[in-house]
Amino acid sequence: MSQRARNAARVSLETSAPVFAALGDETRLRLVARLCTEGPQSISRLTEGTTVTRQAVAKHLRVLEGAGLVHGVRQGRESVWELDASTVEEARRSLDRISANWDIALQKLKAFVEE
Repeated sequence: MSQRARNAARVSLETSAPVFAALGDETRLRLVARLCTEGPQSISRLTEGTTVTRQAVAKHLRVLEGAGLVHGVRQGRESVWELDASTVEEARRSLDRISANWDIALQKLKAFVEE
C-alpha cells in the first residue's frame, strides 16, 4: 500500500472514530437502527415502546448528532430526527477497509505457516 493510500485510510479512520464511539452504546445503536428502518421520527415516537425517557433519548440524539450520524429539523413544536446516510456510508467504507486489511494479514499468515 502506498504512503498516500495509508494516509487516506488513517484520515478516514480518524473521522470515523467518533461514529464508532457513538454507536458503542446500545441505546444509541437502537435509535440509529430505528431511524434507519422507520425513517425520520420525533423524540416522542422514538420513546414509544421503550423504557427510555424522552430526556435520555434527547441526550443520546445529541451525541449521535455530534458524531454526524443524525440531524434534527424543527417541525412545529417538535424536532424530527433523521439519519445522515452519508456518515453511515463512510463508516461502512472504513469497516470494509479494515476487513480487507485483515484478509491480507490472514493470507500472509497462512502463506507463512504453510512454508
